[in-house]
Amino acid sequence: MPAVRLLDHFSRLEDPRVERTRRHQLLDIVAIAICAVLCGADTWVDIAAFGHAKRDWLASFLALPNGIPSHDTFGRVFAALDPAQVEAGFRSWVATVAELTSGEVIAVDGKQLRRSHDGVTGKDALTLVSAWATTNCLVLGQVAVAPDSNEIPAIPALLRTLALEGCVVTVDAIGCQTAIATQITAQGADYVLALKDNQPMLQAAVAICFAEGQASGFVVGHHDSQRTVEKGHGRLEVRQVWTVDDPALLAYLNPQGVWPALRSVAMVVGERRSGAQSSCERRYYLSSLPSDAARVGDAVRGHWGIENRLHWVLDIAFREDESRVRQGHADQNLAVLRRLALNLLRQETTAKVGIKAKRLKAGWDHAYLGKLLGQ
Repeated sequence: MPAVRLLDHFSRLEDPRVERTRRHQLLDIVAIAICAVLCGADTWVDIAAFGHAKRDWLASFLALPNGIPSHDTFGRVFAALDPAQVEAGFRSWVATVAELTSGEVIAVDGKQLRRSHDGVTGKDALTLVSAWATTNCLVLGQVAVAPDSNEIPAIPALLRTLALEGCVVTVDAIGCQTAIATQITAQGADYVLALKDNQPMLQAAVAICFAEGQASGFVVGHHDSQRTVEKGHGRLEVRQVWTVDDPALLAYLNPQGVWPALRSVAMVVGERRSGAQSSCERRYYLSSLPSDAARVGDAVRGHWGIENRLHWVLDIAFREDESRVRQGHADQNLAVLRRLALNLLRQETTAKVGIKAKRLKAGWDHAYLGKLLGQ
């Protein structure tokens, strides 16, 4: 059974329950939860209801010595499970399905689960930093931001768990840190880091360099540019990318060499026109890639896939921001199950419908559910 092979990756989970209270096998609980989330369940009550509705099908590959666990049992077990072990099982499974190509853009960004906070106990809302393979459309892993901290320490912790050689890592401005750039290059990858107000002097210097270059001309042979125009839905979007790799400029911007393997800086100007309204935004980047406007531009654009194809989908198709699961580690562990389910749904390409419709189809059609689990 395909689900059994998937469960193999979670076989090392340590059961947090006292032995005398174990009426249901741990992997049965995990299996039911994975299948239920894949089929549209968003709460522990949903998951238990799925289990009862699909009991005969589940019994074809699970022991179920005492039937289907209650919703309280699901909640207690996932609140107590070690999230590091659940994440390790997730990454073990991802390693069997992810085939990262050379130059794959790995976008790293954080997302807060807004309703996971608990004012009574003083628990902060959970923030997860995720890594997203933009070409494969796969979540590669995630790490929780520690309470009273931010994403900066979580990003290196996440990167250390990933095989990055030959890839291009993109990170938003909060991750534009020399230590993060150093780790990325040490793992054999390139970086494209957004440069904003957290590096004010460097950002201002890069902005001046591009302004002067546009006004008086860039150094011959040390710059590249690309312009693209897209029309659709009553909008016109013009996107221009400039990259510069002038050695004198890079030495000026990086005199102490604190930015490892810095090979170019980039400016992306996006202009959007809709009727009489228009907007324009300039963004700046540091990169270890050569001065190739098309490649840097693709990496920058690919980064937004983590917002549009991961975070947005989790909120719309999985209702993640509405989830009030918050006891113990339950919020983090359920979030991993959502990402596992999304990976399975993304990998299945025969059903030409959206993620929400695929979840419904999986709940209605055992053959389709088996197909998803067998990928």
